Amino acid sequence: MPQIPQTLHELSVGQLSARSGAAVSALHFYESKGLISSSRTSGNQRRYSRDALRRVAFVRAAQRVGIPLATIRDALAELPEERTPNREDWARLSEAWRKELDERIGQLHRLRDHLTDCIACGCLSLETCVLSNPDDITGERITGSRLMPERKQSS
Repeated sequence: MPQIPQTLHELSVGQLSARSGAAVSALHFYESKGLISSSRTSGNQRRYSRDALRRVAFVRAAQRVGIPLATIRDALAELPEERTPNREDWARLSEAWRKELDERIGQLHRLRDHLTDCIACGCLSLETCVLSNPDDITGERITGSRLMPERKQSS
C-alpha cells in the first residue's frame, strides 16, 4: 500500500487558521502556552499535524464556556501519548469542570444582584462593599476597600 507523503499530513499556520477559524495570532499564542505544537521546515516555517485541528476546536470550545487556558493545557497533557481529545475525553473533562463553572455562575449571580448597590455608592471604597470586599472579609483586619493599602496605627 502506498504511503501518504508526510507533507499532506501537515498544515501551515495559514491553513490551520483557515480550517479552524482561529486567527494566526491565536494559534501562535496557543502554541506559546503549550496547547498545540508545531515542527519547523528547513525554511523555519511552522507546520502543524492534522490533529492540531481537533486540539484547536477543543481549546476554543473549552474557552467559550470559560475554562482557563492553564486548565485546558493540563487536561490536554493528561491525554495518553498526547493524542487528540475524543468524545469520551470531553465528557470526562466537562464533568470535572462543571463544579468550577457552577461556582463561577454563583459568583456572577451575586455580582449581578449587588451591582446596583455598587453603582449607587460609586467609589468602591465602602467598608462593607459587596464587590471589592465581599462578606466584609477585609473588614475583619482593616477598614476600607481591600484595594487600599493598610494604614499603620499611630501610637
